[in-house]
Parts: sequence; C-alpha cells; structure tokens
Amino acid sequence: MSALDSVLIQCPYCWETLDISVDPSVPEQEYVEDCQVCCQPILLRVTFDDNLTPQVEARAENE
Repeated sequence: MSALDSVLIQCPYCWETLDISVDPSVPEQEYVEDCQVCCQPILLRVTFDDNLTPQVEARAENE
C-alpha cells in the first residue's frame, strides 16, 4: 500500500490555499471534496505522470 501525497490547491470559491491528500496508487481520479474553509464542494481531477508526480485540477462543482 502506498502512502498518500500532499498537494496544495486553491479553492475556486474562497481562494484559500488548501492542503489535500491524493493517492498515487490510482493513476486517474475524479471526486468531490468540501473546502476546509468555506465548506463549498470542489471537484478535483487528479492524474499522475510517469514519475508519480500529481497534477490536480480544482474547480467549482457547478462549472
């Protein structure tokens, strides 16, 4: 089992910087996580390159 990676994102609602954990054992992921500050739902799309470097896209759920 692999450890989780920590990634900084910006909330598309309140613009706060958030620290989220992503699982590198799943190469492509899409899920909703609530903002830790304003509680709005953020749609996260996570992909990993060949070096297991995470690329995270955070956007408002209703976009």
